[in-house]
Formats: sequence, structure tokens, C-alpha cells
Amino acid sequence: MGIQAPLGFEDHLPDRMPIWRRIEETARKVAETYGYREMRTPLLESTELFIRSVGEVTDIVEKEMFTFDKGEKDSLTLRPELTASFVRACVEHGLFKKKAFQKLFYVGANFRKERPQKGRLRQFHQFGVEALGATDPLLDAETVLLALRFLEELGVPGVKTKVNSIGCPNCRPKYRDALKAKFAPIIGQFCENCRRRFDRNVFRILDCKVEKDVALTADAPRVQDSLCADCLAHDKAFVEALTRAGCDHKQDPRLVRGFDYYTRTVYEFTASGLGAQDAIGGGGRYDNLIEEMGGDKAGAVGFAIGLERVVIALEAAGKAPEEEWFSTRVFVTHIGPETRGPAFDLVRQLRGEGVAADMDYEGRSLKAQMRSANRVKAPWVVIIGGDELAKGVVKLRDMGKSEEVEVKPGELAGRVRE
Repeated sequence: MGIQAPLGFEDHLPDRMPIWRRIEETARKVAETYGYREMRTPLLESTELFIRSVGEVTDIVEKEMFTFDKGEKDSLTLRPELTASFVRACVEHGLFKKKAFQKLFYVGANFRKERPQKGRLRQFHQFGVEALGATDPLLDAETVLLALRFLEELGVPGVKTKVNSIGCPNCRPKYRDALKAKFAPIIGQFCENCRRRFDRNVFRILDCKVEKDVALTADAPRVQDSLCADCLAHDKAFVEALTRAGCDHKQDPRLVRGFDYYTRTVYEFTASGLGAQDAIGGGGRYDNLIEEMGGDKAGAVGFAIGLERVVIALEAAGKAPEEEWFSTRVFVTHIGPETRGPAFDLVRQLRGEGVAADMDYEGRSLKAQMRSANRVKAPWVVIIGGDELAKGVVKLRDMGKSEEVEVKPGELAGRVRE
């Protein structure tokens, strides 16, 4: 066998593109309905960007980034996530000076050097939104509802929403102390990752999926008992907005996010058909990140949804669209070598008039050409033979009605449009 794609990097072949196109087109449509504008950032960023934003002691920064020139001043990293890139771009290009509040979205690839498994690849794609420059809890609710609208329009089954508040820099130290006091006497019973997180980021222990550790944290202190008055009011307004919108959600005091930049609101979406790793996306608020990236202090909230996991969920539910041919409107067939040139000229003419057209380039029989027309689901077929050539006409066949009429080549585009 020849050279293969690297482990954890997938090709998107033509027969899989209909589902990807549908997902991406739905993402853009829904985001724009909510007033978000698309933006794109480079695949490579300064390594320092992710160390400062995601957090130096997170799994991503410690062991999952594809980094080049490691240790050098100009070290570069393939982006493992897009929020930090978006904030960097907005600050660098002065977008907040033009408009203090920015609503942006993306559909793009990220990269993480982790063990490939179902729904978790080394190159993966996300749809996400970033609402930058406001602290209103209603904006938190808007991003949740936008994500759910996207999943609903696609038909992703069994979607559930979990929400939580992880507080702010004013009240989080109190919760950190409460967790440390609870876990200190039993920290030796936790997995190696959790033991390492105890001193460096104790909140991440709540995020551990090891069954034994989940049991050990079952009676952990609740973050709600440590929230300051402002965080409690913010969380209450957020939850009430979801309730008024008819959004079914569950408060999960164990829910934290993997990046250090999160503050206050966090949320996560799960879906059926994904197996044990059933999270399909999540997000929350990151009110300090803009200032940390060199901008003014301003609120921000957003989410990211893993598109590979959306594909898995749709395919598991039998809701993936079948292979479609989006382009060919007219398939031009020809009988005999003398008609190949006129057929090519007709295809070129139709395309010039904005009609998607194609023809056979393999010198096959008329029967084989008709099979090709059926395969690409062309609604119209043009037949050019010696008789038609002599009369200065072509036969236009309506494939749906199985009816044929003779038309002049110059009238063909108009007839097809009718």
C-alpha cells in the first residue's frame, strides 16, 4: 500500500461531502440569523498565545499541542482551539475600537496531539461563536439557544444541556480552598492526573472521567455555596432566560471547562449515538481574556461544537443525507465521433449562460452515457446525433417525465430554466 494519511488525520471523500456541506451551510445560516459574522484566523499561532490563554498546566498545553521550534522565541503552534485566536485577532486589528461589541463565528480546523479515537481526531473541525465585549447574562442564554438551534435543524438526536457557574476571580479562591480541604486527606486514592492537578488546578479534578475518581468526588463541595452575590445574580438571570425560552437544561455542579480562561457561566451539550464520550460541544463565559490579550477589560462568551461528533451522531441515527450531485443540471450525450465537438461546444455554451452542464469524456455508448446522467441525477439530458446535427437541433429529454422535444441549441438554456 502507498503513502497513507497520518494517524488521526482524515480525508473527506466525495461521498461524505454531502453531510459536511449540510453541516457547514446550516452553521453559517443559523449564526447569521443570530447576527454573527464569519471570521477566519491562521492555522499557526504564536505558542505563547495558548500558554497565556488556555493555561500552562492544562493537558492541551502540556502534552497535546503540535509545536514547532519549541523553546525558541518565535515558537509556533497549530491552533488547538479558536477562542484565543479570535480574541488575538480582534485586539491586533483594533476591531473593538471600531465597534466595542463583536459577534463572530467560525467553521474551521483545530489540531491536538492526542490518542485518536471515535469522535476525537488529531485534526478536528468545529463550529463556534464568540460574542465579545458584553457581560449581559442574556448573551450567555443566546449562545446556548443558538447552539441548540443548530443541532435541532440538523436533527441531532438526544441532545441534552448541562449548565453551571464556576464563579469569578473574587469568589473562586473560596471554592478552590473548599475543594482542597475536601480532597487533601484522600488525594492518594486519585489517578495520577488528578494528583498532579491538585496543586496546579484543583478544579480539573471534577472533570476527571475515571470511574473511581468520579465516585471520590461525588460529595464534593458545591460551587454555588461559594459564589459571590454578583455571580449568583448572573447565574440566576442566565438560567431564568433559558427557562423562559423553553430550553430544557440541567444544573450540574460538577461541570467545569478544560481551559483556564473560563469565568462564571459554563455549559455543555451531549448527544446520543456518541458512546461513552457523549459531549458534542460546550462553552461559557471568559470575561478576563480580552484584557489578558492586551485589550480593554470586557466580557465575552462563546461555544464550540465538534463537527466530527455531529457527523457520528447523525449517521448513528440514520439522518445523514445520501450522496448528492449538486451541480449537473444538464448532461449532454453524443452519438458518433462527429458529434463530440458540438457536444463540447454546447456544454461550454450552457455553462457560459449559468447552467451547470457536463458530458461524457470516455467515448462510451449512448446507453452508458445515459447511465452516467442517471448517476449524477441530472434532471435534463441532451442528445446530439447525426440527424440532429444535420437539422441544427438537439433532443432535450425531461428525465422526470421521460419526454423528449427538439429544440435549437440557442434556446436550450431558456427551456431548462423554464
